Amino acid sequence: MDGWEWDATLFAGAAPYYGRGRLPYAPGLAETLAGVLAPDGRGRLLDVGCGPGTLALPLAPLFGEVVGVDPDPEMIAEARRQAAEHKVAHKTRWLRARAEELPPGLGPFDVAVFAQSFHWMDRELVAATTRDLLRPGGALVHVSDVKTGSRGVDGLPHPAVPYAAIDELVRHYLGPVRRAGQGVLTRGTPSGEREILTRAGFSGPRRHVVPGGQALVRTEDDVVAWVFSMSFSAPHLFGPRREEFEAALRDLLRHASPRGRFSERGPSTDVFVWRTGPGPRM
Repeated sequence: MDGWEWDATLFAGAAPYYGRGRLPYAPGLAETLAGVLAPDGRGRLLDVGCGPGTLALPLAPLFGEVVGVDPDPEMIAEARRQAAEHKVAHKTRWLRARAEELPPGLGPFDVAVFAQSFHWMDRELVAATTRDLLRPGGALVHVSDVKTGSRGVDGLPHPAVPYAAIDELVRHYLGPVRRAGQGVLTRGTPSGEREILTRAGFSGPRRHVVPGGQALVRTEDDVVAWVFSMSFSAPHLFGPRREEFEAALRDLLRHASPRGRFSERGPSTDVFVWRTGPGPRM
């Protein structure tokens, strides 16, 4: 990524905003994965870059044990709290660590999931490490939002979230190049997962698209939380101007929707399922 290096501030301060701010995955994602993976309730799931447990927690009922890994201590603390609220603390384990530091003794697993996290990692190393942690016939599942398709709000009761204006405001405060931790991403995050996972010994993938498009109502507070949940506008990046930025952001949002309500359509969810070598599958 043009010399960018990961550092521990990448999502510093974002954890309290994540659950409220991030758009949900498409309805039926857990059911789709249950149908594709056919878990028997006794397997082990590894969620790499788990954040506050956004995907691990709804999948927990499908497995005997869930291990979530994330380098951000606030994300891990939030995941533990959410696991208790979801009454799955007894079958979840949360490990603060980078994906590059996964210990060999952590496995074996039946499924490893990367939900919009793989692009932040040393992907060659993490792919090989994950391959070694999976049982024969196990699955690596790569989850992300579908980037194409219309998500217009025609016919919905509230104005659209003014994303272009928000982006302009962030750039006014943080500069024209996307921030990420202590560095910048001049060309964004990388792609090419197919080649990397194939080289690591995975076969596939099989693609499954879980349709979104559901009508959502977003409040002013929801949109503010979305902004602070993103790596390029995490709270720490604004330093002493954080409160000033939030005030400007709220002014922008109230101008766009004086009632403080926005309409949005949820994105569809892309699911790519990769398999290890021969052996029994779940």
